[in-house]
Amino acid sequence: MPAKMQLRLGGAMAHLLRPGKGTTRGQLGESRRSLCTSRRLAKDNDQRSPGPPHEQGGEGVQLTHVSAAGSARMVSISEKQVTSRVATAACSVRFSNGKALRLIRENQMKKGDVLGVARVAGIMAAKRTPDLIPLCHPIAVSHVTVDLEATGEDGDGDGAGEARAGTPGIEIRATVTCDGKTGVEMEAMTAASTAALTVYDMCKAVDKGMRIEGLRVVLKDGGKSGRWEME
Repeated sequence: MPAKMQLRLGGAMAHLLRPGKGTTRGQLGESRRSLCTSRRLAKDNDQRSPGPPHEQGGEGVQLTHVSAAGSARMVSISEKQVTSRVATAACSVRFSNGKALRLIRENQMKKGDVLGVARVAGIMAAKRTPDLIPLCHPIAVSHVTVDLEATGEDGDGDGAGEARAGTPGIEIRATVTCDGKTGVEMEAMTAASTAALTVYDMCKAVDKGMRIEGLRVVLKDGGKSGRWEME
C-alpha cells in the first residue's frame, strides 16, 4: 500500500479512535485491534501482489488460454494468417507378454483387425478434437495419417525372451496437416492417443498388463513460430 494512502488511513482511524460520548474502553480497544489488523493485511498484500506481466518471470511469458483474471478463455485467431501447418505425434502400447502381439500379427484377435480398426479410430478422433478439448478451434483438417507398427518378440513365453529381443508392443505415429490459422498439434496427439486406446480395448481380454506410454509431439511446422522437431 502506498505511504500516502497509509497515512490517510491512519489519520482516519485515529479520528475514529478518539474517545467521545458513549465510547467505552472495550470499544476503543477493539478499534485499535482492527487498525493493527488492517495494517498487517495491507503489508501482506503488498508483499504477495505480483507485479505487471513484464516483471513476472523476467520475460513476461504468459499462458495464452488464461485471461488476466485467471479464467480460461478461447484465444482469438482472427488476426492470424492462413498458412500450411503440420504436426506429428507419437506414442506406444507395451504388452506384458508376446501373446497379444502374436494374435495381432496373425489377425486372430477375437475383435478383429486391431491395427486397421485403431488406424481408423485415430483418423476419426483427429477430426473430433474440438469436441473433446474445450479450448481447441474447429479446424478444416486437410489430411490425417496414422501408422501403427508391431515390434518385439511375439512368443507365448514368460517374458524372458521378450526382454532380450525388446518389449513387444505397437509403435504409433499420427500426422495431421491443414491450411489454417492455428496449429494441429492437439489433433495429432488426439489421433495417436485414440489409436492407442483402441489397441488397448481390442487386446485387454488377452493382456491385462498393457500400458500406454510416451505420448508426445515430435514435429510441428507452420505458423509464426516455424518448424520445431524433437531431437
